[in-house]
Amino acid sequence: MGKFSIPKLGFLLLCCVAALTEATYVKYKDPKQPLGVRIKDLMRRMTLAEKIGQMTQIERTVATPDAMKNYFIGSVLSGGGSVPAQKATPETWIEMVNTMQKASLSTRLGIPMIYGIDAVHGHNNVDPNLVKRIGEATALEVRATGIPYVFAPCIAVCRDPRWGRCYESYSEDHKIVQMMTEIITGLQGGLPVHSKKGVPFVAGKNKVAACAKHYVGDGGTTKGINENNTVISWNGLLSIHMPAYFNSIAKGVATIMTSYSSWNGKKMHANHDLVTDFLKNKLKFRGFVISDWQGLDRITSPPHANYSYSVEAGVGAGIDMVMVPYNFTEFIDDLTYQVKNNIIPMSRIDDAVKRILRVKFVMGLFENPMADNSLVNQLGSQEHRELAREAVRKSLVLLKNGESADKPLLPLPKKATKILVAGTHADNLGYQCGGWTITWQGLGGNDLTTGTTILQAVKNTVDSSTQVVYSENPDAGFVKSGEFSYAIVVVGEPPYAETYGDSLNLTISEPGPMTIYNVCGSVKCVVVVISGRPVVVQPFVSSVDALVAAWLPGTEGQGVADVLFGDYGFTGKLARTWFKTVDQLPMNVGDPHYDPLFPFGFGLTTKPTHQN
Repeated sequence: MGKFSIPKLGFLLLCCVAALTEATYVKYKDPKQPLGVRIKDLMRRMTLAEKIGQMTQIERTVATPDAMKNYFIGSVLSGGGSVPAQKATPETWIEMVNTMQKASLSTRLGIPMIYGIDAVHGHNNVDPNLVKRIGEATALEVRATGIPYVFAPCIAVCRDPRWGRCYESYSEDHKIVQMMTEIITGLQGGLPVHSKKGVPFVAGKNKVAACAKHYVGDGGTTKGINENNTVISWNGLLSIHMPAYFNSIAKGVATIMTSYSSWNGKKMHANHDLVTDFLKNKLKFRGFVISDWQGLDRITSPPHANYSYSVEAGVGAGIDMVMVPYNFTEFIDDLTYQVKNNIIPMSRIDDAVKRILRVKFVMGLFENPMADNSLVNQLGSQEHRELAREAVRKSLVLLKNGESADKPLLPLPKKATKILVAGTHADNLGYQCGGWTITWQGLGGNDLTTGTTILQAVKNTVDSSTQVVYSENPDAGFVKSGEFSYAIVVVGEPPYAETYGDSLNLTISEPGPMTIYNVCGSVKCVVVVISGRPVVVQPFVSSVDALVAAWLPGTEGQGVADVLFGDYGFTGKLARTWFKTVDQLPMNVGDPHYDPLFPFGFGLTTKPTHQN
C-alpha cells in the first residue's frame, strides 16, 4: 500500500500545481489584456452549451442556482413588477442578484451573468442636460439594488397617441428624441475620446449598461396599435424612426432591443436585413441585440405556434440574446439541435457570444461581478427627489392662462380665504406615477411608494391662513355655496402599460369631465391633466380659466405646486401635438392636414413671483 501512495500523491501535487497556474493566469481574466484578446481567449475555451447559455436570458422566478449552473445562463431579468418581495429593500435585491451570480461564477469558466431590469423614465421634456442628470441618478438607484443593466431608454418616436406606450417616447419629432439620447451618457457614462464607433461603453461600478429600444418603428404602427405593423417607406423609416439609433450607437450604447412590431408586414424579430445587414454591418453596432419578452414566440401568430421556426428566424435574423424568459430548456434544446444540424451556422452563435462577452468585459463585470451595499443610500435619496422635482417643474406645459393675456389666473396667490382642490388625481400617488411603477401596469392609491401628492403639495405651499378644502368629486351645489377664492382640479388617465394603454378614444377618466364642469362652472379654476399623452380636452377648454399638461409627474408632486403658485415660472413646451378630436389622428407636425388644438412646441410662460 505504502509504496503506491507516494507517486499518487506526487501526481496529485503536480495536478494541483497545474491547476494553480491555470487559476493564477488566464488571459481572459486579465483586465490588462486588450478586449479582443480576452474575448478570443474565452471563446476558444467555450463549449456549444456554454455559448448557447450566454445567449439565454431567463426570468428571476426560474433562475435557481441549479439552472444558472447547469445551463450556463448568461442573463437574468425581472419582468415588469417581478420582485423578490413586496417593498423589498435594496439589501434584499442585492442578496438575490448575488445568489444567482455566485452560481454563475461557480461554473467551469466563471462567466458572470448580467441582470437586467426596466427603468422607464419618460419625462416629456426637452432638456438634454436634465435628462443626462436623470440618467445618472437612475444608474445609481439601479446599481443600489445590485443591478447593472437597464432596458432603457425607449427611443420610440410616437406618431400616434393612441399607442399605449406613447409616454415612453420623448416626442413625435425625431430631432427631440435624438437630443434625449443624452440619457445614455447619464446611464453609461461619457465615451472616452478616440473611442471606436459602435463599440459599447460603460464607465464602471456606478454606471449601468443601457438598451436603446425597440428597434425599429415601434412608435409608427397603424392606429398606434401596440406590437402592430408600421407601414412606411424605407426613406420614412430612415428619416423618422431610425435617427435616434445613430445617436445611441455614437454614444456607445451597450445593447439594442428589437421591436415586437413589424415593418411593412415583416416582423422585426425576424428581419435579417435590418438587424444584421443594417444595424450590425452598416451602422457598425458592436454591442448585443436582445429580443423583447417572448419576442421569438411572437414571430408566429398565434405566439409559440412553431417555436423551432421562431428560434431559427430570430437567431438567424441576428438576435444575440433571447429574453426567453421562462421555458428556457425548450429554447436551449431547439437552438442546440439547429446548430448541430447546420440549420444555424456556428459563425452566427460566435457572433452573438462575442457581442455578449464584449459588453460584459467592457462594463467590468468580470472584475466586479458581485453587488455590494455601498450605494443603498442612493435609493430615493433627497438629492434624486430634488432632481425629479426639477424635472416636473420644467416639463409642465401651460396650455391656457386666463381668458386673455392681460388677465392671467396663474400664478395663484398663496394667501386666500378658502380654496378647493378636487379631482380623481389630486390625492393619488399611483395615478401621478402611471404604469411601469412598482408593478408593470402601475397602481392607484398612496400605498405603493413614498412621495408627495398634488393635494399635499398645495397644502405645503399655501399660506398658513389659507383654508384648503378637498373633495374628489363635488357636486355643483357644494361648489356654488362654498365661497371659494379659486379651485384646482386634477384629473387624467388611469395608470397603464403597453397594450393595456392602447386607446381609440383618449378620454379623461370618469368622473373627471363632470368634476371639471361642476367646479369650473361656479368658480375660477385651473385644471391640471395627469396623462401619458395628449387627451381629449377640447370640449371644456372654454369653460376652464387655466389648463396645465402635467404628464406623469411621478412621486414629486411638489414640483406641480412650485409652478402653480409662482415659486418658479412655467417654461415647458409641447413635445407632441395636442389634437382637437381623435378623428384627426395620426396628426404630426408638418402634416398637410395639421389643425391642432395646441401645436407642437406650444407652451405659455409665466414669470416667478418674487414676493413668494
